[in-house]
Formats: sequence, C-alpha cells, structure tokens
Amino acid sequence: MNCPIDRVWEFYIDIKHLEIITPPEIELNITSATSQKLTLGSEFWLEGKLMISRRRWHSVIKSIRPYQYLDEMLTGPLRKWRHLHRFNDIYINEYQKQTEVIDEVDFELPYNPIGKLFEGYVCKRIEKFFDYRKAATIKSLEDNA
Repeated sequence: MNCPIDRVWEFYIDIKHLEIITPPEIELNITSATSQKLTLGSEFWLEGKLMISRRRWHSVIKSIRPYQYLDEMLTGPLRKWRHLHRFNDIYINEYQKQTEVIDEVDFELPYNPIGKLFEGYVCKRIEKFFDYRKAATIKSLEDNA
C-alpha cells in the first residue's frame, strides 16, 4: 500500500484496527483487552459471528518486534490459530516506498478427522476474510493520508 511502514505498524498494533478491517458480517466486538496497543503478552477477548453462530475467542501476543508480531488463540472455535503479521518496506524507486503487509496463518480445525473434511472450505473463507482485510486497510490508510 502507498503508506509509510511506521503508519501501517501503528495502525495494526492498535487493537481497535480489528473492528475496522474485519468484514461487517462477522459483527466483531472486542470484549476486553489488556492494553490498547499490542505489546508482548497483550491479551484480548473477541466475539463475532462465525458461520451460523456467535463465537468467543481469547488470544495473546506471543512475540513482537519492529514490524512483526505473532498472535495465538488460547481458547476459541479452532483447535489452533497462530497468525504472524509481517510488514516490509518495498522500494518502488529511490524516491518512493510502499508497505507490504504479509499474514501467515497456521490453523487446525477441531474434530479430527472430521475437521479435515472442511479444511478446503475454511481456507477459502479465510482467503475471503484477508481479501476484505487488505481492501479495508488500504481504504483506512490511503484514503486518510
């Protein structure tokens, strides 16, 4: 995106960004957080509509360093969710930079081996989720530059 990395980073480490970049049909609510800005050990509790019912989950920031952090679900609708957020400067030319946002997700569905049958479907849903997140991030940061 056409936005400095520091601005993108500040946007992402503010827990409220989740409500801005989450698809509206999920009806995400941050029910509690140990801090407004994400730091090592920050915990947050979320509630949202996944599939046909409202679900709750609790996550923690397991690692954080400049332009990278890892959140991990402690309790929630999945057996496992680890989400690495990485931010990189991309040099277009000597005068222009962009920021690249990379999301790496490692997840496991509950109910093995039945859960394995739904992995393809869930992967497609996650891809749609991140497509929305990308567009919403660009809209929030580039349109409000």
